[in-house]
Parts: sequence; structure tokens; C-alpha cells
Amino acid sequence: MNDDFNYSDERFADIQMLRYRLRGFDELSLQQKKYVYYLSKATLAGRNITTDQFGKYNLKVRKVFEVLYEHYSGDRNDENFIQLELYLKRIWFSNGIHHHYGSTKFIPGFSEDFFKKALFDVDTNLLPLNENQTKEDLMDELLKVIFDSQFLAKRVNKAEDEDLIQTSACNFYEGVTQIEVEDFYNNLKKSLGEEPVSIGLNTKLVKENNQLKEVKWIASGLYGKYIQKIIYWLELAKGEAENSQQKYILDLLIEYYRTGDLKVFDKYSIEWLKEQEGKIDFINGFVEVYGDPLGLKGSWEGLVEYKDDDATKRTQTISSHAQWFEDHSPVDQRFKKSRVIGVSAHAVCAAMLGGDEYPASAIGINLPNSEWIRARYGSKSVTIGNLTEAYRVAAQDNGFLEEFVIDGETLQIVKKYSDICDDLHTSLHECVGHGSGQLLPGVDSDSLKAYGDTIEEARADLFGLYYIADNKMVELGLVPDHVAYQAEYYSYLMNGLLTQMARIQLGHQIEEAHMRNRALIARWVLDHSDSSVEIIERNSINDCNIYHYVKINNYHHVRLLFGKLLEEIQRIKSEGDYEAAKYLVETYGVKLDSTIHKEILNRYNRLNIAPFKGFINPWMKPVYDQENNLIDIKLDYTETYAHQMMRYSKDSELDEQ
Repeated sequence: MNDDFNYSDERFADIQMLRYRLRGFDELSLQQKKYVYYLSKATLAGRNITTDQFGKYNLKVRKVFEVLYEHYSGDRNDENFIQLELYLKRIWFSNGIHHHYGSTKFIPGFSEDFFKKALFDVDTNLLPLNENQTKEDLMDELLKVIFDSQFLAKRVNKAEDEDLIQTSACNFYEGVTQIEVEDFYNNLKKSLGEEPVSIGLNTKLVKENNQLKEVKWIASGLYGKYIQKIIYWLELAKGEAENSQQKYILDLLIEYYRTGDLKVFDKYSIEWLKEQEGKIDFINGFVEVYGDPLGLKGSWEGLVEYKDDDATKRTQTISSHAQWFEDHSPVDQRFKKSRVIGVSAHAVCAAMLGGDEYPASAIGINLPNSEWIRARYGSKSVTIGNLTEAYRVAAQDNGFLEEFVIDGETLQIVKKYSDICDDLHTSLHECVGHGSGQLLPGVDSDSLKAYGDTIEEARADLFGLYYIADNKMVELGLVPDHVAYQAEYYSYLMNGLLTQMARIQLGHQIEEAHMRNRALIARWVLDHSDSSVEIIERNSINDCNIYHYVKINNYHHVRLLFGKLLEEIQRIKSEGDYEAAKYLVETYGVKLDSTIHKEILNRYNRLNIAPFKGFINPWMKPVYDQENNLIDIKLDYTETYAHQMMRYSKDSELDEQ
């Protein structure tokens, strides 16, 4: 990457913190910088919403531990305090007390007695006490939350044949069962018509006086104090927008935040799709539903971005051929769009991450999620190049490929082509994968229930995997030759069959939708491959042990299998075939082989590689002249992770006062 920019920062638990660079930011005009700055402040203003959505005790626990971290008067080199600091860092990273990916509850490494003494030693006035609550009351409230591993054990539970609402710790529902939730929303859906809003997206469902009731997340309702601050910064951003369409979009978003009207949200989404001229774009709101076991409630997230004009050429090449991809897809003609509308794609630089996109972030995004809007108006996709850059720099020379790739010939192909193919697969996944296909008339977009997220991600991944090996990729200049795709095929199957196990605790199964998707695809292909793919045992080149490796004997046959599975996955999606979705996910996407799992964990540990990465945001510092006019925005990349998190928390406290 040719410079001395420090991409890697501290490491803790299973996480490596990274920094991302805002290349080209200094070339933006002052108006554009101010627009980015105000949107970034709006992106950070919703942080506490996400934390509270992920668990009803999360904000209180975080605030208590921030007080202890800042005001603890004992020996900070004591192992108990070191473990307390680690616990807080994990809470910051996950927006709560559950692992951001595995969804299981953290087990503290400090003792209960240490926690009690530390809490009683700090000034009572610093603690987040409710009215008339004492320290003793706070202690009684939190001990079970922190130390009882069985209480609120999973943030999102998707285990088969369990009540997914009552066994999930996420804070989207209260006092209700899964059957009650499903019946409530199924009744609402009966009157939605041909332009159905995303019911439940921006509400909490509770039971009051034995009646189910939605509580809206709006400026005058739940999360109102945070939403009002988001609106404040969005109003300032309007004054620096690049064009009238951007101002109109902000007006609609503000109206939505004030009213909670999902029809306004749909209108906002449509107008957001239309805005293509500006260099700067953003996401701000209740968007992705992965945090809800039933896939209804949107976790709050924020992202500010600006176009990378050179890298956008790749994504625009793909989006401009969206109809070709749709027409040549191996799926049944009934499930194809006869006319692909409004597919746009850009490569961007992230300028600020917030909510469910921070500190861990996606590297590709395709929105909106509404099926009818996508069918009529299209979708907008981004691939986030500066985050990918940070990942790649962090992975240089870490020994991962040498450890897990089966032989030198395959290793050479992976090293030569993996960067370009990773980017291309992400672009195909986001630009045309998510935007492909259609539901049959009358099929409910939520009919796959808890399996819907996994099936949708599998559909987009398979679309990219099938086409990355197509001659069209060489014809369009997206890959250099007809061998390049093999790097993506090998890496994908190696990940799905073996290496992604490093992200899961021994004895646990796969919970997260993206991981289930990759396991489903890889294991289904292995099961149907007729020896074109194998998992073999052989001696490691690094030690005397016998380890498992993926071997691909026939890449062409693998492509045919990807196409065959894509055909079935699209059928399941288009027909709303819940039982088939359940069969595929439960058969191929959930369970782990404990022997191989232990082996993968040991190999990772020996390499000393953190399986998860997250990001520290740049610190945007406004510069004012003597008349208090904002004249520039300077970027500071030196802030530590802990300082940033404490700064965000203190800024939020000031906003609440």
C-alpha cells in the first residue's frame, strides 16, 4: 500500500482493531466536507439505540463499566481489573453483552467479589441509577445479567423447534411469544396490498393489559432523545447538500423519524435510489433485520460514504449488464425478472461507521430491502474499498494461506488472483445477486421466517459464484483470464467447510446467517460433488500433525453445482417454501464436526490470528476561524479504541442533558 499509514491497532479477545483511511477526503470541497461531517455526527448520534436494541440491560451495563473503568481507584495492574477492561472492550465492540457474531453471552474473567467492591467504591452520583434506586438495587439488578451464563444466554436464537422470541435476549419484544408475534404480524399483512410496507421494522412489540401493542421508535416516542439529535444533525446536513435531491431525501428521512410512517420510509427509499449524481451518500436508520430471530425488526445503523470514481468502473460495468446476468441465470424462467430496473452500483470510501455498522462493518451493501421497491425501482449497491484495503494489509504475511491451502500450485493461484476475485464476488453479490429474481405473485417476503436471511445471503453468494467463472467476466475485463475464478472457488469452499469454524466457540453450532449461508453452500456442494470436491487428510507442511484440507478436483463441475443449488435456492425464495428452506439450513448450515472444529481452532491459535476484525473511526475535527465559521475538517487517525469509545459515550451523555 506504499505508505506508512498504520492500519492495525490493538488486539483483544478474538478481535483485531483496524484503521481505515479516507483517501481523497482532502480533495473534497469545503461544502462536501461539511456535508460529510454533519452526516457523520448523525451517524454517531444513534449509537445508544443499537446498544439498547441488542439487549434491555446493555446500556446500563456499559455505563456502569465505563464508570468503573474511568474511576477505579485500586491497582490497575490487578488481573481482575485487566479482565474488567477486557469485558468493557468487548461490550463496546458488540454493542452489548453478547458476541457480535456468535450471539452468545460473554463470561467475565473478573470475580463477582471484585465487581461488588469496585462498584461500591465509586461515587454513587456517577452511576446510572433509576429514580429511588440504590447501589444495592443496582447490584441486585446486574449480578444475574453479568454472571449467570444461562440468563439471557443468546442475543439471537435460531435453534430449531424453540420459541425464538422468548429464548432471544434482543430487545425488540417484551412479554410475548413467537406464536403471538407471528399471528400479530400475519394479521396486519392481510391488508397491506401490492405495495406492502415493512411492518414491524421500526417498533418494539410489547404486551400491555394482555394486549399486544407496537411502540414506535420516533422522535416523540421510544429512543426519542437520540432520534431528535439525529434529526438535528440531518437538518444541518441539508444546508450543505450537493443537490436538491439530497435535500429532499433528508426531508423525507426527517419526516419518517418524526412520524414513524413506513409509507414515508418507502418514499424515502425510492427517492434515495434516484439520487445518483452526488459524490456523497449515506445510510441512516432502522435497516437490517439480522438481529431479530424472525427477521422483522430493523437494527439502527449509520454509514457515510463518498464515491471512489476509479474503482466504481468495475461495479458500473456489472450493473450495466444486470439484464444479461438475469437472462442467463440458471434458475427457472418463472422466477426471473423480464426487465431489470434501476440497478446501480458504486465503489466507495467509508467516511464514518455507526450503530450496527460499527465497529464491525460490512464491506458490501445492497439496499433497499423491500421486495416490491426492488422490483419496481431497483436497488443501490456499494462495495467499501477502504475497509477492504485495511483487511488486506492486516492479512499480509500472517501465514493463513500457507497453513490452510492444500498445495503450492493452489496457493499460487489463490495468492495471484484472490484480491481481484474477492472484490468481484462482493460486487456480483451486492450489485446483481441481491437484485436478481422475483417472488411469485402472492408470496409473502417473510414466508421463510427465521431461515429467510440465510437463504437470501446464499442466493446472492451463489449468483456471484456462478458468474465469476463465466467467460463474460474475461470479456468484460473484470478478470484477467479463465483461471482466476479458481482462487475464489477454493477460498470460498475452504472457508465454508473449514476455516470459518475459527469464529465459533468449541461445542457451539453455527448461528449467524452469513456463516450458515457459507456452510450450507459448501457442504451441499461437497455432498453432491461426486468427488469433484473432497476434504482430505494429509501431513502439514508446518509440523508433524495430520490435518484436514479442501481439495478441488474439477472446478467446472463445482460451477455446475453452484448453478444447480442457485436454481433451488431461488425456487425456495420465489415460492416461499419454508419447509425446503428449513431442510437446507438445518441439514447443511448449522452443525459442526467437533473433531475438525477443535483442529481448526488449534491451527488458528498457533498462527496467532484474530478471527474477527473491527474498525476505529477517524476523528473528524472541525476547524473554525475567528468569526466561528467552519472552514475545514481535519482527520485524526491517532485516537485509541478506548478513547474513541469513551468520547462517544460522553458526547452522548452531553446530548441527553
